[in-house]
Amino acid sequence: MGQETGLKVEKERGAVDMASIIFKSGERTGETVTLSEGDIQIGRHASCNIVVADPLLSQHHAVLREEPEGWWIYNINSSNGTAVNGTTTEATKLNDGDEITVGNAVLLFRMNGEAISESTADVPVEITSEEAARAHDTTKGKTPSKASADTIKPPKAHVKPSANAPHPIPSCGPDDVALIQELNEAYSRITEQLSRVIVGQDKVIEQVLVSILCRGHALLVGVPGLAKTLLVSTLSHVLDLSFKRIQFTPDLMPSDITGTTVLEEDQTSGRRSFRFVKGPLFSNMVLADEINRTPPKTQAALLEAMQEHVVTVGETSHHLPAPFFVLATQNPIEQEGTYPLPEAQLDRFMFNIVLDYPTAEEESRIIKQVTGTYKAQLEAVLNAEDLLRLQQVVRRVPVADHVIDFARNIVRATRPEQPNAPEIVKQMIGWGAGPRAGIYLILAAKANAILHGSHHATTEDVIAMALPVLRHRVLTTFNAEAAGIKSDEVIRELIAGIHNSPEIDI
Repeated sequence: MGQETGLKVEKERGAVDMASIIFKSGERTGETVTLSEGDIQIGRHASCNIVVADPLLSQHHAVLREEPEGWWIYNINSSNGTAVNGTTTEATKLNDGDEITVGNAVLLFRMNGEAISESTADVPVEITSEEAARAHDTTKGKTPSKASADTIKPPKAHVKPSANAPHPIPSCGPDDVALIQELNEAYSRITEQLSRVIVGQDKVIEQVLVSILCRGHALLVGVPGLAKTLLVSTLSHVLDLSFKRIQFTPDLMPSDITGTTVLEEDQTSGRRSFRFVKGPLFSNMVLADEINRTPPKTQAALLEAMQEHVVTVGETSHHLPAPFFVLATQNPIEQEGTYPLPEAQLDRFMFNIVLDYPTAEEESRIIKQVTGTYKAQLEAVLNAEDLLRLQQVVRRVPVADHVIDFARNIVRATRPEQPNAPEIVKQMIGWGAGPRAGIYLILAAKANAILHGSHHATTEDVIAMALPVLRHRVLTTFNAEAAGIKSDEVIRELIAGIHNSPEIDI
């Protein structure tokens, strides 16, 4: 039978408040289960509170939960659905006498002390997916209950609206929760390993890892000597990935990075044949050092490989290894003899990560470490297979509709031609972000959430990732440049206005 532990009432309650489930059909016909406070899971899995050995049930099929206004049942994206009084539902407030159908089993909901009312024939009240997840920004950093952390998924988008519905916590399945925990532990080990070589730059390291988890590419912008190259090479070692560094120069040709076809002669037969010699792009992690120092033709060849993960030579396409990341660097202060990336090509980079000078304490540590005999011993924490699994988890992290709307509103507010664009945008922004910005904001928010052990993305995750996603997609006007106003300042003020908070920590 099911694990009935915890189903009995834990505190003294009146008879009117007591609730129970009576099995009207199925293998447990006639059994009564008294419900207690908290989440009561129904499904085939042995970890459920109410186990029903019915092949039509999902392992975690539905959840019963007591809300302030009464008991509710939530479907957990089960394969065959949950019905109340014959109507399929995603979330429904239960009345005394309601019949719940899960698979072949019919369960009668009873509130002890009340007679069955005529309301049992009413059509169940349902909620939208947006309303069902509205209140969950406040759960960031808290440990979810087993039901919410392991099984509850956001309601489907086609459910009907209701104004008074409660808010179930969307979250990942049990397998994904285990992977998120694994990633969270790996993140701590990765940062510890990197700290043996890289002093400071914690936020930069976090943003690079987020871009990797999202299958994105990043542009690292900083003055010489800030360990951009060292960071990327060290990270490739810790992640146990193949690594190649390409020093971009004005005479670099596309074939120098993608590879070329050579004519070879067989010494025994004398026959000649063409063979493709792979270039440095055929690596898991590629460092494009000073990408703005090579001509547009070579830049375009790199960006094509970034987008398609394929190199085409003649009629043959050669697939790049998976995972594949390009981390490009730029020097922001020396622009003579360079070829700045066009905005359309900049948009291919998920992140524009700015590296700043170290603090006084960090600079002292750098000098002491580099000028001494210290040599770091690094260990691999993850490998290519692990990263591919974790990249899949990022895509499955649930995001509430209001979080997606928040990201959309930020992106649309950067466009000065919009009628409701803020005044600062109309004055200081010449061109706003495109739709790819919204996609990357949500992907980055998902990765940022699971990197810190959370099971769903919130508006706070969107805010945390806003600057690296938007700063190279928001072009300032001449007036802004003359006033010394950078895109970062406009983005901060823009988000503060949308978030209704004057102080945003980004």
